[in-house]
Amino acid sequence: MQNFYLAAFRVFFKIGIFTLGGGYAMIPQIEAEVVNKHKWMTREEFLDLIAVAQSCPGALAVNMSVFIGYRMRKLAGAICATLGVTLPSFLIILLIAMFFHQFQDNAVVASAFNGIRPAVVALIAAPVFTLAKSARIALTNCWIPIGSALLIWLLGVNPIYVLVVAGMCGYLYGILIKPTE
Repeated sequence: MQNFYLAAFRVFFKIGIFTLGGGYAMIPQIEAEVVNKHKWMTREEFLDLIAVAQSCPGALAVNMSVFIGYRMRKLAGAICATLGVTLPSFLIILLIAMFFHQFQDNAVVASAFNGIRPAVVALIAAPVFTLAKSARIALTNCWIPIGSALLIWLLGVNPIYVLVVAGMCGYLYGILIKPTE
């Protein structure tokens, strides 16, 4: 860990440039680099980090890079990791914005985007199953994420309310029920 700043920038730049589908699609790559390869944190710490990063405003990958960088090297580490994960997207979007008007009506480009969309859904769905396994979601408690998703999706309940209620229920479970198990 001699030059953490350069290593963090490289790791997050690589994740930022090669991952399609946004923050949720980046979770497996971030975990592979941060937990498995570089051992900057444990799997349990990583799961807690995901929960905190999702609860904070902003993009998930940016929040995670800030937290990981800050945990390792305070403000300078957070800046390096965050620049690494955001710079590729910024540069790519800048290039697209500069040239989009030239190919926006191209049938080949439209067809490519139609093919990419379902693949991006799979890239987002795959980490959900990995996270469910890591978070020990089983038949006894699978009703919590399913019920939460249905409340948000079908009834339009604000996710903040779902998180607050889930946090309060988890706290009450830990105080009232878990000691009697």
